[in-house]
Amino acid sequence: MSQHSQFTLLSQRRFAPFFWTQFLGAFNDNVFKTALLTILTYDALSWTDMNVGLLNNLIPGLFILPFVLFSATSGQLADKFEKGRMARNVKLLEIGIMLVAAVGWQTHNLWLLIAAVCGMGIHSTLFGPVKYAYLPQHLKTDELVGGNGLIEMGTFVGILLGEILGAMLVVHKPWGTELVAGGAIVVAIMGYLTALRIPDSPAPAPELKINWNPATETIRNISFSKQNRPVFLSLLGNSWFWFYGAIVLAQFPLYAKNYLHGDHSVFVLLLTIFSFGIGAGSLLCEKLSGHKVEIGLVPFGAIGLSVFGFDLYLSSLSYTNVATVGAMEFVKQAGSLHILFDITMIGIFGGLYIVPLFALIQTRCDPKHLSRTIAGMNILNALFMVVASLSAVAMLEKGFTIPQIFMATAILNAIVAIYIFSLVPEFLMRFIAWILIHTIYKVKTINTQRLPDEGAGILVCNHVSYMDAIVIMASSPRPVRFVMDHRIFKIPFLSWVFRTAKAIPIAPAKEDPWLMEKSFIDVAQALHEGDLVCIFPEGKLTATGELNEFKGGIMKILERSPVPVYPLALRGLWGSVFSRDKSNSFGRAFRQGPFSKLELVVGEVMQPQDVTPQALQEKVSELRGEWK
Repeated sequence: MSQHSQFTLLSQRRFAPFFWTQFLGAFNDNVFKTALLTILTYDALSWTDMNVGLLNNLIPGLFILPFVLFSATSGQLADKFEKGRMARNVKLLEIGIMLVAAVGWQTHNLWLLIAAVCGMGIHSTLFGPVKYAYLPQHLKTDELVGGNGLIEMGTFVGILLGEILGAMLVVHKPWGTELVAGGAIVVAIMGYLTALRIPDSPAPAPELKINWNPATETIRNISFSKQNRPVFLSLLGNSWFWFYGAIVLAQFPLYAKNYLHGDHSVFVLLLTIFSFGIGAGSLLCEKLSGHKVEIGLVPFGAIGLSVFGFDLYLSSLSYTNVATVGAMEFVKQAGSLHILFDITMIGIFGGLYIVPLFALIQTRCDPKHLSRTIAGMNILNALFMVVASLSAVAMLEKGFTIPQIFMATAILNAIVAIYIFSLVPEFLMRFIAWILIHTIYKVKTINTQRLPDEGAGILVCNHVSYMDAIVIMASSPRPVRFVMDHRIFKIPFLSWVFRTAKAIPIAPAKEDPWLMEKSFIDVAQALHEGDLVCIFPEGKLTATGELNEFKGGIMKILERSPVPVYPLALRGLWGSVFSRDKSNSFGRAFRQGPFSKLELVVGEVMQPQDVTPQALQEKVSELRGEWK
């Protein structure tokens, strides 16, 4: 995967039929929902005398209500039964729901259409756990970010095209509702046909006994997820994104009509650029993460959501047009491009936020409980979106303008992000490491696929600079526990990073024998728990650029914990301001960066019985090669 674009997955049966099945489902959902919201916004009098603003927030809320009621059951079904069969049954249900909706369109029966909205909510509830639990069964670890990016891109492109088509077809005279009704049935049938080609996905827990009580199963799911703190807080972070998105998207119809003074084509334009942004951000994740699960992108995404959400409020204030305009005329108005830019950036940073969270959940969750964990996430998503709908209604009732709702949501996002990242500082720490190696250095990794996806292992690397641990941390697909000199461990600011990464400080026996012994005990405990531990056997930073003699501490570690050893070599850090090269100067350091060349090379794994300090030093020396 590191040598190929994520788009190659679209040509493979293990991914393509599933991708198109979920794409068509998202597309059909939004053809239907957007057509209904559009007709109620622009032709409400012929359908109902209810408050349109209330309906615009109520209908999305009713769509996600089934997630609260049935997610616990759907998660169990996805863990118990083969996922291809589940997908096909869900697609048959979709065909039935669209037939019911067709009757509602033809009879102008709003409540029958609202019942179909709830039905499509049930359809999505059943498909959700299948959707995200399917990927880890068929994709390699280094394909997960790209695969999730494609799924998110496909979902939001499906949403985009569905919203555009739904908004355009339903106002087409005189056959608008007929086109929507017939088209939705055709798309549902196409989804079933693509589902027929989804390959078998064996059930991870076929012996599971279904608990049909949604309340007790929901509590059990969430309680189980709480046992894995990073996963649970990732679920909360994911749900918060849907809170944010639900509020913003629910305002677009009236924002376009009453605030931007646009017709339905302006509403379509807003949906288009938002969905384009989400798709672009989702695809960017693979490039920015280096084909690994990079949770450092999550704080980056959260920052963008707040910055551009608040700026959308500011840009809305500068929009002064009061004449009704179409999409083309809207773009020509003063301030319109600023608004479109903000909405696009909200989408892009939303994609950067959500894709790594999905990948983290998939890689760190117990595979036998993944579908139920996803179901628990869907329950939380649903609750957050219900609260979002109620919050939006409450703000409108209190007299908030729609731009003020955007501002309030952006501020809330900043508060929630700070809270979550304070609880799991690994997110923020990875973000800092990611920023550093993408601004000060341009890092190329070589053979990092040799690092194990799971299980204990010892990484052994040359010690060139104060940045070594951060570069390795940012390049590894898994968290790494570092053993480092206690003096480096105490360096201001870096100390916070190292403590957050659960680094293990060590001191020479003659300096602090108690700390040295405690370090070996902590290393043994980390390896026993299946962690990766990185040591610098030289015991100190190089003062010449050459390798110092490797000490014998590695042997003491292997006596207690005989695990595989992975030699690493850093190239290019010598001579930087972070090294002990006394010949360097500020001018030389400046010429090296930003984006100076740096490489991290991973060698062949060594079994514990083959390891000696001398053998390791030779391996690392070979990996260093000749740096030019």
